Amino acid sequence: MSTRIDNFFAPRMSRFKPSPSQIASQRVRELIAEGKDIIKLTAGEPDFPTPLHVKWSVMQAMDRDEARYTPVNGTLEMRKAAQIKFARDNDLHFGLDEICVGSGAKQVLFNILMATVSQGDEVIIPSPYWASYPDMVLLAGGKPIFVDCPQNRGFRMSSEDFEAAITTKTKWLMICQPSNPAGVVYSREELKAIADVAMRHPHVHILSDDVYEHLIFDERKFYTIAQIEPRLRHRTVTVNSVSKAFSMTGWRVGYGGGPSDIIANASKMQSQSTAGSSSIGQAAAVAALIGDQSLIIARTADLQRRRDILHGALNQADGLHCDLPEGAMYCFCSCAGAIGKRTPEGKLIENDTDFTMYLLDHVGVAVVQGAAYGLSPYFRASFVATEEDLIRGGERIQKACRDLS
Repeated sequence: MSTRIDNFFAPRMSRFKPSPSQIASQRVRELIAEGKDIIKLTAGEPDFPTPLHVKWSVMQAMDRDEARYTPVNGTLEMRKAAQIKFARDNDLHFGLDEICVGSGAKQVLFNILMATVSQGDEVIIPSPYWASYPDMVLLAGGKPIFVDCPQNRGFRMSSEDFEAAITTKTKWLMICQPSNPAGVVYSREELKAIADVAMRHPHVHILSDDVYEHLIFDERKFYTIAQIEPRLRHRTVTVNSVSKAFSMTGWRVGYGGGPSDIIANASKMQSQSTAGSSSIGQAAAVAALIGDQSLIIARTADLQRRRDILHGALNQADGLHCDLPEGAMYCFCSCAGAIGKRTPEGKLIENDTDFTMYLLDHVGVAVVQGAAYGLSPYFRASFVATEEDLIRGGERIQKACRDLS
């Protein structure tokens, strides 16, 4: 076996960690392969099929042999479709040179950070956050600045806390809503208060991750920050994808709209990594964005029913408390009442990681620890599962909590 020389791997590799949800999913796959009965509440993707009209459009694109390299910033058809979507849904009007396309929203976010963040630049991230945000900032050489958003404030970032976090080194605020993992949906008034702070600090830019935009419950209305405050348009990039709304995670198509110079440099970054996004994926995304949107309503109603099942079950478990998610696909549940207790085998539950491993080993339910999202002691449980599995999973979690002493 060969021995690596000292310092073989680049220092950047020590700045970030593998995705916690992917690690959890891998552990679940291993247990299932061993024949274990595992209920997976870790999914970060809807379980609906790709819409039929999207599949049909892809077949037509394949018949036209649309299987060649695409422009780095996206095909003309895809950028026009994103242009239509932004105007229709968000009242945001972009030129074609103000839109870029990537292999998922994650790549668009990464490209923008890599193109704009210099060593020591600060990026404000409300906590809890999607686990990839801090690592992307670190990889770009920046410094994540976390703003705590506790449960007693609805996991929301206040305008006062946002302003307190701003320094002369602040370059971006990254905001995701409906949020992963807490399902927070900001009201028009809440976004306007955040926008007013940004207006007082002209060096601060906004990176708005709207991928869960259409997964919103209880007849709430979605707003994005550049829509609320048009004067922020020249320093806001709004990012979205077809992954969540259309259940097209595997097609890997995301897009962003913002100032042309930022968009051009993000595309320049992409040109030396993956180059243009999949031609067939973009053809599918075009059909999704400009085609029939009515199925989103029915699918969101279905997710809301499943949310209610899991949310109710979690709140019936000893020591757990969960606010009602306003959007997205997850319950973000406090397990503070389980900390300090012991398992039937005598192991002390010291933190949320211990608790999630206990659920997996003791009752065969897979969730993700809150520490992965910057807030403990919590866990994220996805309600993208069958109603049967949500009921069984809830019952198993209740049993696991009863068995603690």
